[in-house]
Amino acid sequence: MFAAICLARKLRLMALALVALITLAACDAVTSGVSLNTRNAVPVALLVPQSAPDGGAALAASFENAARLAIADLGEGVEIDLRVYDTAGQAATAATAAGQAVSDGAKIILGPVFGDAAAAAGSAVAPRGVTVLSFSNNPAIAGGNVYILGSTFQNTANRLVGHAALQGRRDIVIAHADSPAEAAGRDAISRAIAANGLRLAGTTSFALNQQAVIEAVPRISDQVEISGATAVFMTSGNDGAVPFLAELLPENGVDPAEIQFIGLQRLDIPSGALALDGLQGAWFAVPDPGLGAQFNARYQAAFGAVPHPLAGLAYDGVAAIGALVSAGGTQPFSQAALTRPSGFAGVNGVFRFLPNGTNERALAVAQVQDRQVTYIDPAPRSFGAPGL
Repeated sequence: MFAAICLARKLRLMALALVALITLAACDAVTSGVSLNTRNAVPVALLVPQSAPDGGAALAASFENAARLAIADLGEGVEIDLRVYDTAGQAATAATAAGQAVSDGAKIILGPVFGDAAAAAGSAVAPRGVTVLSFSNNPAIAGGNVYILGSTFQNTANRLVGHAALQGRRDIVIAHADSPAEAAGRDAISRAIAANGLRLAGTTSFALNQQAVIEAVPRISDQVEISGATAVFMTSGNDGAVPFLAELLPENGVDPAEIQFIGLQRLDIPSGALALDGLQGAWFAVPDPGLGAQFNARYQAAFGAVPHPLAGLAYDGVAAIGALVSAGGTQPFSQAALTRPSGFAGVNGVFRFLPNGTNERALAVAQVQDRQVTYIDPAPRSFGAPGL
């Protein structure tokens, strides 16, 4: 009997993998409303930008493949009927697709990825009591029946500022560009500083051009010296101001051997940035590198391609849905269920949804050392552990 059950399980996993491979090979086909598991399964709608220009089909295929990989990993007794709908990357189409998905029986919606499309989908199905788990990282769209799976600036800021507090870096200057995204990053860092009982030693902003960054460097240097700051937190990435700040701040008296440089964005992308002298010793945050590598290897082995960097969000969404279904209850997707304190196990580590619709994810603290990335504080493996 046990052998028969195991054989049935293996055959189901093989079938799911085969279907996902077919999906990847045929990523130019519109898969709206496709349902592959229909017996005793929870209907779940996956909204993807299948027909969107500039790589929409490839992104959609990566999301769907990751979701089906997660379905294959669900425990016995948990079945998900995944139905895929095309949003074309447009808000209006996403709203229509979400409404159609609920009419087709969907109990919860996974995706879409773009913030405006996710907000539209959420509004469309809110009167019908259906939750949307979006791949977006925009906290402005979170709340009500919309939850976001993407990692937020606030989550990253909390992790890095918390680490700074433990290391005695209690006086922080923020350097940010004048853009909506970096202003949001500045605000996230400011909130994290206050929450950890540290001191905001000052902020300096600059326009989004090379000359403005160069002119801002002496102001940042003066602010560090006058305030007695022990760290400079930069909201820009390597595609923005970071290379200029890393080069010019040390030349203007901000010694990275004494003043801790911290990046809100990844400092290892592109990898060539690791060679910047001014970034040696700098901190940034990343998902658990070991778990991420395992997912990438499994995905590539199953589908013969490298997953999109966002693909893991689809896996995480299905994993959360599966865990909630497994837990039972008459309202598996209620706010109380979704925001359970223990959270969920994702491909990049543990995560949980917050009542405001955003999320908290376990992150490791990385440091640039000798032009390589080292991990100086590992990602926690459970909530309540140090770092969370």
